[in-house]
Amino acid sequence: MARAYASTILDAPIETVWATIRDFNGLPSWHPAITRSEIEDGLDSDVVGCIRRFWLGDGTMVRERLLSLDDRNTSFTYNFETPAFPVTNYVARVRLMPVTATDKTFAEWEANFDEAPEDAGKYVDIISNGVFQGGWDALKQALVGREKPAGATRWAGFPPNKVWCSTQIEAPVDAVWGMIRDFAGMGGWHDAITKMHMQGGVRPDKVAGVRDFIFGDGHLNEKLLHLDDAERSFSYCITKCDLPWMHYVSGPRLWPVTDGNTSFGVWTGDWVASPLDDVTLIPMATNEVYLKAFHTVQTRLRG
Repeated sequence: MARAYASTILDAPIETVWATIRDFNGLPSWHPAITRSEIEDGLDSDVVGCIRRFWLGDGTMVRERLLSLDDRNTSFTYNFETPAFPVTNYVARVRLMPVTATDKTFAEWEANFDEAPEDAGKYVDIISNGVFQGGWDALKQALVGREKPAGATRWAGFPPNKVWCSTQIEAPVDAVWGMIRDFAGMGGWHDAITKMHMQGGVRPDKVAGVRDFIFGDGHLNEKLLHLDDAERSFSYCITKCDLPWMHYVSGPRLWPVTDGNTSFGVWTGDWVASPLDDVTLIPMATNEVYLKAFHTVQTRLRG
């Protein structure tokens, strides 16, 4: 199965971007390749299962069915009912995530489909660059001057995470992953962490291995819970700590930003602590651990 993919950073808050692209019938308002669109059977454009019928500039008519719409996770999926290209089993997804460090938006557009053997790679390139990246480029222009919808709200921590923070990292995703993947390596590049090592001398990519380190004046142990090279993520839990929190679970995940060959990083954390302690713990974890880690990696990689 083939996969087309394009991602970008949009210079607008996620509420503004989502309000613009959420309308399944709204492509003509921001994508110049679409001249006209309508929803069949008189349905609203946010009815899951509705079919949009739209026309390209050369007169080609395309039909796509809305398979899912998710306001909480700012994403939707759809398939081809009448394809724009000679591919089969086409399912696409658009997803947005906030860049909390800058109030911009990470946007990704992807599709999985089958190509004929003689077309291998042809439509991956056309869809990734012509359709998806072309769409993002057009959306950048359409967003200029647009305001947030009145009364728009954002999920504060993307439950169940107490902290959900993100940033763009000005370095290729494989380089970033190569640095942060080393579970015992953070002591070499995060200036608040020292004397980090794996207990028992185990490898840092051994799931269930424990790293032992000093953070400021505190002594911590953290166990690696998962490591995933495919999605570039890992998570860990605290097994020993001087700070007043319990059941702490945290970890980063990276996405490629194909538009410019940079990275989008998300770091989440959840734990149990008193509301009074959380007044200090939440901003400390967000700014002094998670975002600082990403920013330090960027500095190191850019030399």
